[in-house]
Amino acid sequence: MERGLEGLREDCLSCKKCGLCAARTHVVFGVGNPQSKVMLVGEGPGEHEDLEGEPFVGRGGQLLDKLLAAVDLDRRVNVYITNIVKCRPPKNRDPLPEEQEACLPWLRGQFSLIRPKILVCLGRVAAMKLIKPDIKITKEHGRFFEKNGLLMMPTLHPAALLRNPKEKPGAFEDFLKLREKIDELGCDIRNSGV
Repeated sequence: MERGLEGLREDCLSCKKCGLCAARTHVVFGVGNPQSKVMLVGEGPGEHEDLEGEPFVGRGGQLLDKLLAAVDLDRRVNVYITNIVKCRPPKNRDPLPEEQEACLPWLRGQFSLIRPKILVCLGRVAAMKLIKPDIKITKEHGRFFEKNGLLMMPTLHPAALLRNPKEKPGAFEDFLKLREKIDELGCDIRNSGV
């Protein structure tokens, strides 16, 4: 499986399916344990992510790491983190529908190789694309939705929490619910994510 994911990443690095490739510094494919049972998906890379080639490494990523650590999760050990689009949209705008569609095969490939049991959508854009188009993220975050045997939970995007700190307690509750669900499903996430 590892070679399969690495092969997919290598293919993705040369992608030119949409205009986002023109201004990218790096393709931001994903990071984490490819055997994890928990996958987190955001909308797209920002400036820091584009420069470093890794998702969620700016201030929002630091907050995400703290939320994960609070429930004994770690981006290097027992979760896998990626985005819907793998290249930075200009000025960190939301990725356009056609950009999301162009990138969706990469996400589907990651999903089919990793095969998580739980998918966490970080923010409105990811939740609308992956859970349901009419989701109300401020009202439905922390709820689990089931699609084809996969549990999906929307939560507030870390960048939104930085802009609106009063929402942090609600997001923390979402991560507590995630941890409860991991334990309920009996996922061993100590080291391998298996």
